Amino acid sequence: MAGRGRKPIRHLRWWIISLVTIGTVLNYLARSTLSVAAPTLKDELGMTTESYSYVVLSFQLAYTVMQTVAGAVLDLLGTRLGFFLFAVGWAFANMAHGFATSWQGLAFFRGLLGATEAAAIPAGAKSVSEWFPARERPLATSAFQMGTSVGAIAAPPIVVFCILTWGWESAFLVTGALSLIWATIWWFSYDTPDQHRALGADERALIAAGQGQGDEAGRPSTRGEVLKSRGFWAIAIPRFFAEPAWQTFNFFIPLYLVTVWKLDLQSIALWAWMPFVAADLGSLAAGLLPPWLMKRGANVLESRKITMSIGAICMIGPACIGLAGSPGLAIALFCIGGFAHQMLNGALITLCSDVFDSRMVGTASGMVGTAAWIGGMLFTLAIGQSADTFGYSPLFAMLGALDLIGMAILWFLLRKRSLAN
Repeated sequence: MAGRGRKPIRHLRWWIISLVTIGTVLNYLARSTLSVAAPTLKDELGMTTESYSYVVLSFQLAYTVMQTVAGAVLDLLGTRLGFFLFAVGWAFANMAHGFATSWQGLAFFRGLLGATEAAAIPAGAKSVSEWFPARERPLATSAFQMGTSVGAIAAPPIVVFCILTWGWESAFLVTGALSLIWATIWWFSYDTPDQHRALGADERALIAAGQGQGDEAGRPSTRGEVLKSRGFWAIAIPRFFAEPAWQTFNFFIPLYLVTVWKLDLQSIALWAWMPFVAADLGSLAAGLLPPWLMKRGANVLESRKITMSIGAICMIGPACIGLAGSPGLAIALFCIGGFAHQMLNGALITLCSDVFDSRMVGTASGMVGTAAWIGGMLFTLAIGQSADTFGYSPLFAMLGALDLIGMAILWFLLRKRSLAN
C-alpha cells in the first residue's frame, strides 16, 4: 500500500491487474508442477495412471469445495487480506509436495494445495470489479486469465530443469518459494480504489463513474438471490461443461505425450508449453472482441455470449486429436483447444462482474467455480477409469461436445430481461 503523500501513479488500475496476473501465473505454475513431474513421479512413487488420477482428484475435490468458501472469505475479509492468506497457504502446501514418499502422501498435500489455490480466480474477478469500469473489464479479466496459461507455459522448462539438476523434490520447493515472495509483495501493494493512497483523483473518478455500467437494475446482491437467478445458472452450467477441457490440458498433456507418442522428458519440455501460448492469445481475444462488438451495436451481455460461442465452436479442433497422425499435429490441435477454451472461459468469468453486485462478485465467482470444478473432477475420474483401456481419443471428442452444449445453455438462459428470475 502506498505511503501517505505519495505522488499518484498513472494508470494504477493496470499496475494492479498486472500484480494480480503475476499471482495467477505463480498459482498455475505451482499447480502445473505436478503434471510436468508426473512421468518421473510415476516411476519414483510407483503410481499407475489410475492412482495418479486420484492424486489429481484430491486437488480437484478440495478446490471444488473451497471455491465457494474462498469467494465468501474474500468478500468478508477483503481482497487484500484474503488473497494474501490464501497465497501463503498454497506456497507452503506446494513446497510440502517435495516431502511425499507415496502417492497417498502426494494426494494429501495435493488436497491442501487445492484448498488454498481456490481463491485465485475469485480474487481476480473481485479485483476487476473493484478497479475497472464495465467497458474495461473484459480486457482486465483477459489479462489476469493469461496468467493461467503463462504459469503452465513456464512449468515445463522450470520443472524439468529442477528435476534434472536437483531432483524432483526441488521443483515443488522452488515454485512454492516464488509464490511466497509474491504474497509479500501483494500485501504491501494492494488496496481498494477508495483506500489506495497512490491512486490519483482523476483515475478514482473514472473507476467510480464506470462501476454502474451494464445491467444495474435487479442485480442479485445476496447469496440466496445469486443462487435463484437465471444469470448464475447461465454462467455456472456452461463453466461446468467447459472446465474439463482446461483441466485435461493442464494435468494430462504430458502423460498423453508419453503414453501415445512415447516422448521423453526433454521432448515434453519442448512441446508441452505450446498450447498455453495459444491459450494466452485466446485470453487476449476474450478481452478485445467484446469491446469491438459493443462499438458495433452489441450490448454488454451479447458481446460476452458471442465471444463464448466462437470459442465453443473452435473446440471442435481438439475434439479431433484422435485423428492426429503425429505428435506435432496433436500439439497443433491442443493449441486450438487452448485458444478456444481461454476465449470462452474469459467471457464467462467476466460475466460475473457484469451480472452480480460488486459486493457479491467473490462469492458468486466462487460458487460458479465450484460448479466448474465439479465438471472437471468428474471428467478426471473418467480419464483415470478409461484412458488406459480405451485411450484418450474418445475423451477428447467429448470435450468439444460439452462446450457446444454449454454454448446452447448460455444463450437459452442469459436473456437481458430475465437475469434475476
